[in-house]
Amino acid sequence: MEANAIETVKAFIEAINAHDVEALGSLMTEDHTFKDAGGGCTTGRDKMIPGWAQYNAMFPNFAIQADDIFSDGPLVAVFGSTTGTYNGKEGLKPENKVGGPAAWKAIVENNKIKLWQVYADYTETWKVVNANR
Repeated sequence: MEANAIETVKAFIEAINAHDVEALGSLMTEDHTFKDAGGGCTTGRDKMIPGWAQYNAMFPNFAIQADDIFSDGPLVAVFGSTTGTYNGKEGLKPENKVGGPAAWKAIVENNKIKLWQVYADYTETWKVVNANR
């Protein structure tokens, strides 16, 4: 189970990095829950698929670097970092590049992601977004 849970999370991260919304959808449970670093919560694969499409439009080169992955049964912890450039009113400018350390909590059920929770400080990211809308 643990190896499968880690492989499922790795596939999910690969789909995020590839900006492959269809693959992301295929890796989510129907009742998938996404919790962002700001405390927001969205439940439902049907809501998250367009959410990922919108996020990919905002950050077309967003990527997760997973440095360490641990699991305890269906619970998986990922530690690493993110990087991306905000596609603001003037497009992708080098000064709109953001990122930093992050961690993720995942719960895997039947080789699909039931929960994807992000832990990161997005203070600087939101400053860039708000300044470039």
